[in-house]
Amino acid sequence: MLVYLNFLVTAIGRYWSRLLSRKVQVSNRLTIYMASFLSILTLNGCNIAKHLPANERLYAGTDIILNADSTVNKAEQGTIKEQLGALARPRPNKQLFGYPYKVGLYYLFGEPKRNGLRAWFRRKFGEEPVFASAKAISSNIPVWKATLQNEGYFGSNVTGLLKEAGYKARGVYTVDVKPRFYLDTVIFIDTTNIRESMKTAMRLAARRTILKKGDPYRFDNLKLERERVSQAIKQRGFYYFLPDYLAILADNDTIKHRTRLFFAIKPDMPEAAGVPYGIRNVFLYPNYSLSTAQNDTNRRRAYRSDEQFTIVDSTHRFDPKLFRDIVTVKPGARYSSRAQDLTLSRFINLGAFKFVRNRFEPDQQGDSAVLDVHYYLTPYPTKSVRLEVDGTSRSNNFNGSQVTLSWRNRNAMKRAELLTINTNAGIEFQIGGGEQSVTNYRFGADALLSFPRLVSPIRFNYDERRQALPKTNVTLGYQKIIRGGLYDLNSFQTTFGYAWRQNQQVEHVFQPFNVTYVRPSNISTAFLDSAVNNIITNPYIMQQYLTVSRSQQLIFSSLYSFNYNSSLRSASPTTFRLATNLEIAGNLANFLSKERNDDGDKVIFNVPFAQFLRIDADARLYTKLTPKITWANRLFAGLGVTYGNSRGLQLPLTKQYFVGGSNSIRAFRPRAIGPGLFARDTIRNGLLFQDGGGDIKLEANTEIRAKFTQYIEGAVFVDAGNIWTYSDNDIFGAAAQAKFSPEFYRQIAIGTGVGIRIDLSYFLVRFDLATPLRKPYKTNGSEWVINQIDFGDSNWRKQNLVFNIAVGYPF
Repeated sequence: MLVYLNFLVTAIGRYWSRLLSRKVQVSNRLTIYMASFLSILTLNGCNIAKHLPANERLYAGTDIILNADSTVNKAEQGTIKEQLGALARPRPNKQLFGYPYKVGLYYLFGEPKRNGLRAWFRRKFGEEPVFASAKAISSNIPVWKATLQNEGYFGSNVTGLLKEAGYKARGVYTVDVKPRFYLDTVIFIDTTNIRESMKTAMRLAARRTILKKGDPYRFDNLKLERERVSQAIKQRGFYYFLPDYLAILADNDTIKHRTRLFFAIKPDMPEAAGVPYGIRNVFLYPNYSLSTAQNDTNRRRAYRSDEQFTIVDSTHRFDPKLFRDIVTVKPGARYSSRAQDLTLSRFINLGAFKFVRNRFEPDQQGDSAVLDVHYYLTPYPTKSVRLEVDGTSRSNNFNGSQVTLSWRNRNAMKRAELLTINTNAGIEFQIGGGEQSVTNYRFGADALLSFPRLVSPIRFNYDERRQALPKTNVTLGYQKIIRGGLYDLNSFQTTFGYAWRQNQQVEHVFQPFNVTYVRPSNISTAFLDSAVNNIITNPYIMQQYLTVSRSQQLIFSSLYSFNYNSSLRSASPTTFRLATNLEIAGNLANFLSKERNDDGDKVIFNVPFAQFLRIDADARLYTKLTPKITWANRLFAGLGVTYGNSRGLQLPLTKQYFVGGSNSIRAFRPRAIGPGLFARDTIRNGLLFQDGGGDIKLEANTEIRAKFTQYIEGAVFVDAGNIWTYSDNDIFGAAAQAKFSPEFYRQIAIGTGVGIRIDLSYFLVRFDLATPLRKPYKTNGSEWVINQIDFGDSNWRKQNLVFNIAVGYPF
């Protein structure tokens, strides 16, 4: 049989060679490849049985026959099947159309030697056969019974057997599912063998029980409740208390299918676990390492901080005030596991210490039990220099490279302040910009000083239970952009603000002071000549020239950001993220300024300032449909309103909205659509100067992401949206209908496409190919362009296929 098979393989290979020597279409070649490959596997299939050991069968999978009580609905039955199927062992070999192709490849060339080409082929492409076993069936049965018991289906039964068919066998299980039990009452019992303080802790814990009347009985929830009660008791000073010391008793009503639960302290609990402990001393070793352990743990060289902490630091590296904000385990207070966890979390989130560990020393002080607490802190090197070479990808489809040189000081003012000074230089070019692509050069420097506390002349009270300390951030920066030889744009910015986490899901950023100064320079004569030469045929270029030449502006603003991220620890397959920003600019400047320039604008230092209100929200929803398929959605809405000194104008150039590009509507090139029906770029024949945007933006994106292998992912997506101006102006012309109106939905651009992503762990490279479904500037909202799709037409491909290359997901 093997000789005959090898002969056929050789013959098919020769047939391939003859076919490929001709001019065969690619699709036909693929058909031939697949047909020939399946032919080999089919011919080899009859050979698998001969390779199997005597009396052995290949395990082909698991079948579950569910006989459920009438009270168990279809959804519950589906969940039960899914749970039990996931627990079934062994796992069958991978199959293709019911054929175990990897086992076929495993036996394809017979039994190989230890090393060699055939051995390598077996390891690389084959898969060792999984044999059916009656022992595996009997081993699964108690596991499945326990699972049903833990889910509240008390009294359910499972039986199983092997069903043979040829050289294969399947595990067939019959599951008899009884009615599910639900919780009735939850009672916490005060036993007589415990102290009154522990009884109080139990009563307080009972008020916040996660077990509610009417909930299905689940053993996992009981374990979570026991952990919660245990933590509540430890937070009341019981240092040695463990969850195992808490007993859970169940009383089942088999008629009503209800369960009463009783929580009680076990009578054999060790005596030490029932004793509350207080904190006597807190020792801090903020310069601890293995090489200096003997020196920096010498308490004779220690000094005290406000009689609270004993600090052992031979170098006096940190100001003792730093530890007042971090350490919540205070001398004289009762031990609390919550305070201990909070202190460790703050030390870790501070960013100044590389390793953090602690040790408790129990002792007896008279009739009281006390603890001495030791924190061993290994700091990072105070100063460091880093050189980074980055690939960049921006929402306006600019991609390129940047070199950044950073200097960091992690303890700039001896209270773990982080001072970072960056200098950078880079180049950006438009991917998919057609013949009108623009190349930017960027140069800049900035400094950031971050305080791990609130710095303010007014004292703020904040929630001391937060795991991360609030931060005060001060920035100062300069950026210069040389835009394609057309003009230079200089930007100076300084900010002062606060950032703090309300909890693990919610973060706030408030910048009361934000100043930006934008100044154009080196405006080229080519820019001016193009504007003058096209003033009649394309007056928009002149408008752009005027916009750039007059863009010198001061922006005094305040910014508030709210960010929400659903808990990463949640078992839910859905993750929701929301980022909102509210920025208001120019009100204080308008109140203080009295001077005006020749154009009638109020000025400060002879520079006009902007007045506007800008608010936007970015909502994202990610749903795991299967372990390898994710449905990602994004909805963005933004609004900018100018008034006062900027009445009738658009938002400043740096604050405007844009659509199109690799992270936006991917079927259109960057800034190719909007505002309204205005066409900056009919895909290829674009304007060279694409600098204007909109004051209003609506965009929606949806994408199905499938993970094929560890490194390769695929995607199918649809994007939609546009931008508009808030007020009437003549920049874009009346035909553009650029102002937002109730007819906005007729101006929505829509595109679709497919993508391939290469996941390299550290970063993801994305390739997206998209085409428009609706071009509002071309159809005036009256028709779609789906019926014009023609992949065989080179002109259509040139006008409509947009290829995007980017780093990271689009959202």
